[in-house]
Parts: sequence; structure tokens; C-alpha cells
Amino acid sequence: MAFALSGIGTPHARAAANDQRYGPPQPFDFDRLTQQAAALAKKPYAAVQPPAADIVNKIDFDAVQKIKFRADRTIWGDGARPFPVRLFHLDKFNALPVRINLVDGAIARQIIYSADDFDYDGTDLAAKLPPDLGFSGFRVMNGPKVETDWLAFQGASYFRSSGQENQYGASARGIAVDTALSSKEEFPHFAEFWLDQPAAASSITIYALLDGPSLTGAYRVAAKKATGVITEVAAKLFIRNDIARLGIAPMTSMYWYGQNEHPCTPDWRPQIHDSDGLALWTGSGERIWRPLIDPPSVQTNSFVDQNPKGFGLLQRDRDFADYQDDSAFYNRRPSIWVEPIGGWDAGAVQLVEIPTDDEIHDNIVAFWTPKTSVKAGNQLELNYRLHWQNDGPFPPTDVASVVATRVGRGGVPGQPAPDDKDKRKFVIDFAGGPLAKIAPRYDVEPVVTVSRGKISHGYVIKVVGTETWRALFDLAAPGNEPIQLRCYLRLDGKTLTETWLYQYFPKAQCRP
Repeated sequence: MAFALSGIGTPHARAAANDQRYGPPQPFDFDRLTQQAAALAKKPYAAVQPPAADIVNKIDFDAVQKIKFRADRTIWGDGARPFPVRLFHLDKFNALPVRINLVDGAIARQIIYSADDFDYDGTDLAAKLPPDLGFSGFRVMNGPKVETDWLAFQGASYFRSSGQENQYGASARGIAVDTALSSKEEFPHFAEFWLDQPAAASSITIYALLDGPSLTGAYRVAAKKATGVITEVAAKLFIRNDIARLGIAPMTSMYWYGQNEHPCTPDWRPQIHDSDGLALWTGSGERIWRPLIDPPSVQTNSFVDQNPKGFGLLQRDRDFADYQDDSAFYNRRPSIWVEPIGGWDAGAVQLVEIPTDDEIHDNIVAFWTPKTSVKAGNQLELNYRLHWQNDGPFPPTDVASVVATRVGRGGVPGQPAPDDKDKRKFVIDFAGGPLAKIAPRYDVEPVVTVSRGKISHGYVIKVVGTETWRALFDLAAPGNEPIQLRCYLRLDGKTLTETWLYQYFPKAQCRP
């Protein structure tokens, strides 16, 4: 069959059979990819060795900014398809090459690396690098002759979207293996991609072969723009070795500090984070909000569930004033919501929080881990959607949402501080749902439970001039051990709000 890949920049539009940028045609479909992953799992893992490591390792952050994929070499750049593709160069942070293929019907051809694809900004890198260097990943552009992108795959099994406001933030991964265990975490990588975008399509489909020491996988990621971006993931995994902790639909984010913490930090901005909380919609229908923290040591919290309706790392604070940042634009960063397709049986959402002292580190991970053991020889099938947008795609309507968490000195403002210097006041704001229809009243009660310590001065008010309801209570808990807190609002026995969960470290906070 004729395999025409026009659009590699208008000057290069011609039949691929005559274009040295492509390898020979090969049959391709998802069944073949699945068979390839299954066969690979029966062989010992062969680690990929980075090419030209001495040179690539010198391509640091500053050098990466200078190396540009040439616009006239853009894949599907002739406007015949809505989403052109540009390729990433190897660098010290993404040193493993990946094969990238273009699909036309049932045939695929590899894109062959050439130094001519890149502008090296007058450096001599092109002459030093081997002719078969390869690419580190790709990005999907917002349109022909548009310089911004909305989807990118690069490094291990990471991918991300710029979401609703064209601003990158949190990332997803194909899979997580042994995250936050005493053993070393594995980072399986997408070793090969196949990109499929028919001319009449309004979406792009990415196929990927995953390989790692403990498993292989065949992935299909169908990506489209909606309210934000939706990436629908279908994967078939083949287990090489027993896995202690398998993380399904893993998300990676950054949280340094927010309104719930008063950090000892030299930074002037009021908040710095890509996500400010973990939202859960349990199989039983409960809505849970767990604000993120910067803990004093690595913390892993599990939220046991059966057939969850969804979970995600969300960025709820959306006002510029929350961050005062006109370069990183944290107020524009997308939330990521996981929507399971089909039942996920018993397991847990696990949240990993790692201490950080800077915004340059991704220190938050969340994923689903099954209750059943994952053993060598097992096969697993995964199906879920990722929603990249400002808010979760299924906001609660029957209960109010948590909109703010604050922690400070206990006691009554304007009166002498309590003798108990460890007493802390927690202030939780709720809005929406049934609270929006309730006039101010004084019989709305906070239901508060703690793992240790004593609660006092608990009450609820409607903040004057707003539709926000505020729960306040003091906690006295001597000692250094962390405290688990839980709170929701109730009226006449009916739950009015999400369940607020929090992990508090008494000695980790700066004191006023």
C-alpha cells in the first residue's frame, strides 16, 4: 500500500517511501503490540544504555533551552491534521532514546533521527553526537504554526497535559513500581511509541510499549481536548517479577506550602504548589478532601476502598492573589482526576508526601494499589480516564466542598494566649452544595474526631457577606507524634459537607 506521511514541513511533504526520514513499513495494531509486550515479559530485562553518555550528560537545563526542534520539520505540520507533533532531544535528565513511529491504517514506520531536525543554536553538538542518537519523547502542538503544546511524553513513563489554561503542572505516569518502600523504586520506561492521527480526527492516539525490570505493558492513550484535556488509558500488563507495591494511574505533583501551613521559608509568595489536595470519591459515595502537607519525613497514607468512583490531585485555589506569581502561574495549573472504567475491586488510594525545601522537586505521588498480590506471571488489564482541567469533572452537588484550611495559635483572638502553647486552632471553610441554600443559623455542628488529643471550642459560623461556612476548633495534644484529624458538618443528622481529613505534626510547624 502507499504510505503517505505528508506534512513533515511543507517543503518535505512527499511519499514516505522516498523519504529517508522513515524506516521500512511494518504491520501494526494494538493486538500486535500486546503480543510484543507479552513476549518481552518472558525474557530477562535488558537495560537500555544511554548513547553518547559523556556528551548527553553535558546537555543541562540551560543547554536544553537552546536546542530547538526545527519548525519546518514538524510532523503533520502541513495543516492536514489538527495536532502537529514535535520531537524532544536527548539530555542529561532524559538520556534514554525511544523509538517513535507514525501509523497510517495498519502500517507503521519509524521516524529516523537526524541532526537536521534540530537547531543547536550555533554549538558544535550536531557534529559530536552519533548519527543514530534517537529522540527522548515528543509533544503534541496546539495547531499548525502554533508554538505551544498541550500534551507531552518524555522520561520513563511520564506524560502530562497543559489542561484548561495552557499551563503545565502535575504529571501522570504509565505505572509506578515500589514507590516509597525501603527497596529502590523502579521506573519502567516507554521504550517505543506509535502515533496515530487520521486526517479527519479531532484527537490523537498514542500507543506505547512499556518495559522495566518487573513488568512490560502495551498502552493505548486516546487524547482529546474537551473541558481541558481527557486522556483515556487502556493497558495490558505482563508481570516479570513479584511486585510489592504496584501503583495504578499514578500522578506526580509538587507541594511546598499552602494556606494550611506557615513555613519557615525565605520565599515571599503566599503559596507554592501544583496541587493543594487529594480528593476522593469512594465506592460508597463518600466525598473526602485531604489537604497536602510538607511533612518532616516521608509519609505514606492509605485510603482503603472498593470500586472507587474516582480520585485526583486537585488545585482548588485558583485566584492569582493566592500565589502572587506572574511567572510560574500556579493558579493556572491543571488538576488531574482519575476516573476508573470498570470495577477496580478492593485496594487503596495511596498518597506519598516527601519533604521538600524548594519548588523544583516533585514530592507528591498518588495512585491506586490493588489489595491482591501482584506475582510473576500475572496479567493485568487497566482502563481509566484522566481529566486535566481546573476542577474535578464530577464536583459534589449533594455536599459542600472544602475551600480552605488554616492552622494557627489556639484560644480566642484578642484575648491572652492560652497557657498551653501546644494548643492549635484549626479553621476549615466549606462552600457550595446544600450550604448554599442555608441562611445563617447556629445549629450546624462540626463533627470532629482525632487520633489523639482533646478537642475544645468547636463551633460553626457562616462568614458574614459570603456563602462560606466556617468550622473552628482547638486541639490540645502534647507530644511529637503525628495526629490524624477528621471533620465534616452536620445538621439534624444529615451530612452537609465533604469529609475533611488532615495529618498534623505538632512540632513541624513554625510557631508565631
